[in-house]
Amino acid sequence: MHPEDLLKQVAFIKEIDKLKYIRRRTRLFNSDRHENDAEHSWHLAMMTLVLVQHANQPVDVLRVLKMVLIHDLVEIDAGDTFIYDTTKNHTNTDEERLAAARIFGMLPEPQAREFIDIWEEFEAGITADAKFARAMDRFEPLLQNTSNKGGTWAEYDVPFQTVYNKKKAIGEGSAALWQYAENLLQESVATGILRKDPSSLNP
Repeated sequence: MHPEDLLKQVAFIKEIDKLKYIRRRTRLFNSDRHENDAEHSWHLAMMTLVLVQHANQPVDVLRVLKMVLIHDLVEIDAGDTFIYDTTKNHTNTDEERLAAARIFGMLPEPQAREFIDIWEEFEAGITADAKFARAMDRFEPLLQNTSNKGGTWAEYDVPFQTVYNKKKAIGEGSAALWQYAENLLQESVATGILRKDPSSLNP
């Protein structure tokens, strides 16, 4: 007989394979193919390892890795919420909390509680670890969109100021990455892949 904990953990591992089928709006770099949530999470984990020196404050890399790897697992049940969606709030929803309870609840209780706490910490975005993890989450699609002639910005006619307001959270985790991102946003306006309302004020 297998220990009960192992059976629960294997069931969880099988369940999260579904993340590979959750399609995001953004596309792979220089590609027409949509990214899936599992690819997104992997990329954020690699970005964390490569870019951690640019964090505003010292961070626990393992904890950040846990955040970026599990933060989208709730989308197995709740689906992907487009960051520029004007009809649905891109923050914790009752639907996502129910998903977190179900999916993480498949694990043995101590692991389930740890994962829920880490997910909640990421969503709150208050700690240094969470701020850096969220910076990774906002930085990756910005790089994708600039590689794809505006990507979702152009496809959904998202104006500069809306993008800027969503992306400035990068600076809470890394001032260096935000400076880089700001330059990319301005270059995107200059090259015409990001629309800037002429009546808007410069940030």
